[in-house]
Amino acid sequence: MANPSISALGFCQRKFDYLIVGGGTAGLVVAARLTEHPDITVGVLEAGPAVFDDPIINVPGRFGESLGTGYDWQFETTPQPGLNGRRIPWNRGRVLGGTSALNFMTWNRGNRQDFDAWEELGNKGWGWDSLLPFFKKTETFDEPSAEHQSLHHTQFESEYHGSNGPIRTVHSKEYSVPHQYWHETLERLSTKTNTSHFSGSNLGAFTTLTSVDPNTRTRCSSATAYYLPNSARKNLVLLTEATVQEINIEKDGRDEWVAKGVKFTHAGEVYAANAGCEVILCAGSVQSPQLLEVSGVGNPSVLAAAGIPLKVCNPNVGENLQDHMMTAMVFEIDRSIIGPDELRADPTLAAAADLTYETSQSGVRAMLPCALSYIPVSQVLSSASIAELARRVSTPRSSLRDRVLAKQFAPGVVRGQVEYLFDVGNWSSYFKSEPGKVYGTMLMMLQLPFSQGSVHIPPRSAAGPPTMQTKPVIDPQYYGGDGGRVDFEVMTTAQKFAAKICSTAPLSNVIRSRVFPPQQGPAADDEDFTDFVRNYTASDWHPVGSCGMGGLAGITAGVVDDRLRVYGVRGLRVVDASIMPLQICAHIQATIYAIGEKGSAMILEDRGVGG
Repeated sequence: MANPSISALGFCQRKFDYLIVGGGTAGLVVAARLTEHPDITVGVLEAGPAVFDDPIINVPGRFGESLGTGYDWQFETTPQPGLNGRRIPWNRGRVLGGTSALNFMTWNRGNRQDFDAWEELGNKGWGWDSLLPFFKKTETFDEPSAEHQSLHHTQFESEYHGSNGPIRTVHSKEYSVPHQYWHETLERLSTKTNTSHFSGSNLGAFTTLTSVDPNTRTRCSSATAYYLPNSARKNLVLLTEATVQEINIEKDGRDEWVAKGVKFTHAGEVYAANAGCEVILCAGSVQSPQLLEVSGVGNPSVLAAAGIPLKVCNPNVGENLQDHMMTAMVFEIDRSIIGPDELRADPTLAAAADLTYETSQSGVRAMLPCALSYIPVSQVLSSASIAELARRVSTPRSSLRDRVLAKQFAPGVVRGQVEYLFDVGNWSSYFKSEPGKVYGTMLMMLQLPFSQGSVHIPPRSAAGPPTMQTKPVIDPQYYGGDGGRVDFEVMTTAQKFAAKICSTAPLSNVIRSRVFPPQQGPAADDEDFTDFVRNYTASDWHPVGSCGMGGLAGITAGVVDDRLRVYGVRGLRVVDASIMPLQICAHIQATIYAIGEKGSAMILEDRGVGG
């Protein structure tokens, strides 16, 4: 397979129209779409290596094994008061393809209301109807057979799917044992199967798609889907293991700040590359704001403390950070079930699973967690409780953002604020498995948090100002502030429904006992999950918003405008998850691809070229 072969010096000697910082989920989309036009030359700088043949990345059933390795930036939060002072790992991809090469390959979309809320903030063209063509453009959907639909609840409406996009999306061939009981169990709890969860409402239970090639049953990432097929283009130049240190922002003849290029390091040497038209940041929700700050764009107090000269004052850089919060309840399940834990513990089982996968692209190595359900808070909280939450988060003094977000609690509004997912394996880093036992985990994730945090460069040290090698200060403020207290109340109450799912037949038929947290009593409704939620909430690895679109409020509320241009700097855009002004009710992978597609189209429009 193709690998980038240009030298750092050779890269710098090229004349680029556009320089893309970050060869991740969105960055490689932009690179591929711009270079469809032969007269546009694009350079991509990626800090990680190009890896196309490592099974811990490629093999679906080995999801999670790459976390904490050299393919991971291995970030960590500050101690979180809302989590009793715990630090939380924040895994982000440090490899070509970015987090699309590390994630669990879940492919779904949020609700119409999620994206319409972005437009309500004043971000023109970012509502559901405007985004749907870009969701479809990124995807080639592999339709399941009628038999597969009947057996696994993989219903769909083809009009909402793409048929000619780079990312292959497919349902798994087979599923873990608990999956076959998921839909019937949820149905007994008044949660119906959603037969069209890509059409603007993902409420209910469904079997989700995955970003997996249907022919090879290997991971489909931005590296394999957007880069590899286009790697021979002479106008697409990639340099891996190159860490951008600073955006070169200079004053022009009109006394305006303009992005001219970047400085980067490669093999210990410092280089500079220039961009004739634009620098495009695609470094993600952690490093895009970090790079803006080390380049002089940000909050004056943050930059002053770091010893970085201020160029453009924007206190919103690194703010508005939002993440999906997650808890993991662990159950001992039927010992006849084989999952990833069993393969890791037994080399003979692992070898047999590898052989099955290699010969027929099936078995445990081909399986992914796909049994999901999104439910509204009205299913777990009383009307009076919901009204009280709405009152607490939406006052005349609230920001437009909080008022828009608070509409999820309005009477009659039904959105999937809480996600539930059950699968084989011990997914909790806080519970130690016992040999010989088989586990399953119920994950619960809050989708529309009011908690807002930040990511910033740290203050100057004795060694000097922080650089891109310096770990950023990630403070998600889980359960912090008035809004965070609302999040905590929803999570602790919704946890009871998670316990109820697992005590309901037929799913309960394969469950022996709950081992973490230990069962408090016979009825889930009577349990108090306050300590469990406080002590064991973790990240669901979906950070957004740290370079959010400003909408109607412009630079007073955001970092980029609705065409993703950085306020105050000409020739500089951000195209990644950090531009999302509000979180969505979904895993964010498909949305980041759509952002990459829409961002590319905007860049081409502004250049006067058809998309």
